[in-house]
Amino acid sequence: MIYLSLFLTVTLGIYGIFNLKNQKKESVQERLNFFILNNEQEKIPEVDEETHLSFYKRFIMPLFIEFKKSFKKRMPGEKEAKIDKKVQMAGSPFGMTAVDFRLIQMISIIVLPLIFFGYGAILDAGKGIVIVFIIFGILVGFFVPHFYLKQKTKVRNHMALREFPDILDLLTVSLEAGLGFDAAITKVVAKKEGPLAMELHRCLEEIRLGKTRREALSGIKERLDVDEIKAFIGSVLQAEKLGIGMVQVLRVIANEVREQRKQRAEEEAMKAPIKMLFPLVLFIFPSLFIVLLGPAVIQVIETFKNG
Repeated sequence: MIYLSLFLTVTLGIYGIFNLKNQKKESVQERLNFFILNNEQEKIPEVDEETHLSFYKRFIMPLFIEFKKSFKKRMPGEKEAKIDKKVQMAGSPFGMTAVDFRLIQMISIIVLPLIFFGYGAILDAGKGIVIVFIIFGILVGFFVPHFYLKQKTKVRNHMALREFPDILDLLTVSLEAGLGFDAAITKVVAKKEGPLAMELHRCLEEIRLGKTRREALSGIKERLDVDEIKAFIGSVLQAEKLGIGMVQVLRVIANEVREQRKQRAEEEAMKAPIKMLFPLVLFIFPSLFIVLLGPAVIQVIETFKNG
């Protein structure tokens, strides 16, 4: 069974590599036909348009799309909204939606217990151990997708917090130069990259689609769980409501953010000796003891043997 699985994996992998190369060659040839010959009909013949597509696009993809639609209809709205919020906070990895996440979770709950069952069967373990493996596989399949989203959210929030002071400085300078708030955000988004810049870009797109500035900025607070960014957005909305100058508000916030970053750096520096204590005790000190006390211990043992 193991050799058969290995053979199928290698065969399908080689087939996929050659198929990918052929698709790239066909794509390049189509572009050459379009730009050199300047003939749209020669690029994609109307008669062979459907047969030109791969088996995956003609058969598997439509079935998968229909299955996703039917699955989404059966999915409760509250559950979908809750999962969608977690996915957006994680930055929608791989373009994932709430339905995709739920499908991945269900596939994991089904596939992982089978894998653990096969592993237990290969080890020739008892029935009790195999049942424990299956239960462990179900738990892993259920919790690992949530853990993945949680870790992605944590990393994304950390990256947004790191780039926040620089974006805030650029935004302040742009406003001081005479730009409006939306134009200043556009300049900042063009200069910076990262989760916060992406959220600001999404904020601009939502404003262009008809949302108010308050609604678009409030959406950032829901997708980024960072206290400093939430305080910044709250201050901007309050200043806009009361008619206070935005430059003065941003300058004060920038000073506070710089001070907070300095305090976080000092806090991490204070934690460093405590974090270094555990590797010293577990790995370095035993090696030193072996090097320093090893010869003395050997001599004591030989003395007792001779005596």
